[in-house]
Amino acid sequence: MGGLEGVCTEESVGGTDVWSASDAAASTADHLVVMVHGILGSTTDWKFAADQFVRMLPDKVIVHCSERNMHKLTLDGVDIMGERLAAEVLEVIDRRPEIRKISFIAHSVGGLVARYAIGRLYRLRKKPLEDLPNDTSDDNLRGTIGGLEAMNFITVATPHLGSRGNKQVPFLFGVIAIEKVASLVIHWIFRRTGRHLFLTDNDDGNPPLLQRMVDDWDDLYFMSALEAFKRRVAYSNVGYDHIVGWRTSSIRRNSELPKWEDSLSQKYPHIVYEERSKGECTNGSPIDADCDMLEAARECLMSADVFP
Repeated sequence: MGGLEGVCTEESVGGTDVWSASDAAASTADHLVVMVHGILGSTTDWKFAADQFVRMLPDKVIVHCSERNMHKLTLDGVDIMGERLAAEVLEVIDRRPEIRKISFIAHSVGGLVARYAIGRLYRLRKKPLEDLPNDTSDDNLRGTIGGLEAMNFITVATPHLGSRGNKQVPFLFGVIAIEKVASLVIHWIFRRTGRHLFLTDNDDGNPPLLQRMVDDWDDLYFMSALEAFKRRVAYSNVGYDHIVGWRTSSIRRNSELPKWEDSLSQKYPHIVYEERSKGECTNGSPIDADCDMLEAARECLMSADVFP
């Protein structure tokens, strides 16, 4: 075991677990935070953020940094990686019976992998609705993820709309001819994952995987799983990201991209635009104590040391 002062780190099933070194704090932590890296990445990509999470919320969270899909395994395809991640999460849950809640934080392609995995892990609540005659709140209508209460689903620079299309990959300079060629040859470099990102896959005559993932498909409950989470957050880079464009990471049409200011707050100077939906955590008015986790996520993600 190792880690920063006050933090324990241990290799576990397919990844690294991080939790508080304080026995008292660790005994009350019941919230699993699964961190997923991007293409050609590894579990170390999230090391700084994982340590900071546990130091900020020692009595609330246990962090698991996934490593089932490291390095070249990230080229195997979103679906194959998603199945691996789903199996990994179930193994972690089985090892830690004290866990009651789950959140995901994923970077780049890892966001698509996490979306696939939760589609596999989604379960309807076991308790029949008729046993809850006086409580029809959203919390009791939501399904679970691997049997756990779904709290936060956070993506960072994830190409939710794929990489196909004008200016979706900024380093192609918006030149349509180059973008068309890229869609034809990308699988030479990024193999099956490249096909998924550029929507050129057609397994068994089905629509491209990313198109299927905008709804429930067969026994994969992609949209139901997303709806199960209390909060869903997509962080997008408005500039200086040469791989993932602003439009695809913020799930917008080109005409829907908003105007943004230099900074919205002194505490988080890198945030230049925010769009909140009803029920979102707001400063001074949290939905519940688990909004602390969302604030901790923001604190970590705004640090320049999160990713190498």
